[in-house]
Amino acid sequence: MEYLEFILYGIIQGLTEFIPVSSTAHLKVISFLLGLNDPGPSLSAIIQLGSVFALIWYFRNDILKLKSQTSKNISDYFINVSLFRSIFFSTIPIVVLGGSIKLFFPYFFDKVFRSNLSIALVSLFMAMFMYKADISKKGSISLNNHKYSDSFLIGCSQAFAIIPGFSRSGVTISTALISGWKRGDAAKFSFLLGIPSISLAAIVEFISSFNQLSSFTFIPLIFGLFSTFFSSLFAIDFLLKYLSSNGLKIFIIYRVVFAVVILLNL
Repeated sequence: MEYLEFILYGIIQGLTEFIPVSSTAHLKVISFLLGLNDPGPSLSAIIQLGSVFALIWYFRNDILKLKSQTSKNISDYFINVSLFRSIFFSTIPIVVLGGSIKLFFPYFFDKVFRSNLSIALVSLFMAMFMYKADISKKGSISLNNHKYSDSFLIGCSQAFAIIPGFSRSGVTISTALISGWKRGDAAKFSFLLGIPSISLAAIVEFISSFNQLSSFTFIPLIFGLFSTFFSSLFAIDFLLKYLSSNGLKIFIIYRVVFAVVILLNL
């Protein structure tokens, strides 16, 4: 049962980290509905690393381009440098807000924002926000022509993802679409932006919960990491292909249903 439980946690984490429905909310609520223990922030942080590894693997070619300083094409060089800076500056808001909450309001955050009622209400709010994004006119902003102000706005919206129910991918992709980004580029920038933000969140939570690690069994945890990695790869590939031609409608409907199910089970 322990192996199956960790594998289930990994699948939920991997699928919902990148599909815009909120991984933290699903880990907590689905565990509750199935009668399992809430994995809590410490275990969530560990299996989140599987999602980080999946991002790095999926975008390994893009990351190598960002690191390259010897591009033969000077325009490609400046585009890559600009994208790297965009990701760096856009990560600052979530670091500042997340760090402040972790230092000054940790108990309030756990008791209020991780409650099922809060998750349901936030999910309904995000359904409306994503609907606004989905009906927005097709944009022209891309990874190649965006300005730092375009990316920084997405970074500011990403800071709200520390609240369970918002969904990091959901809020960043929606903000990008409302701001005039192309769908495919909005999703790709959201995922690239997730590499530092998810990594930092996982590391901070891992360190702060280090004394709890002894309560986890090592081998089942490895199974959980692998299931997170492979389900994350599937979710990334699916969303990049699906979003460009289909939009957010199916996820909007799902969020409303998810919120109603939670409210009915309070």
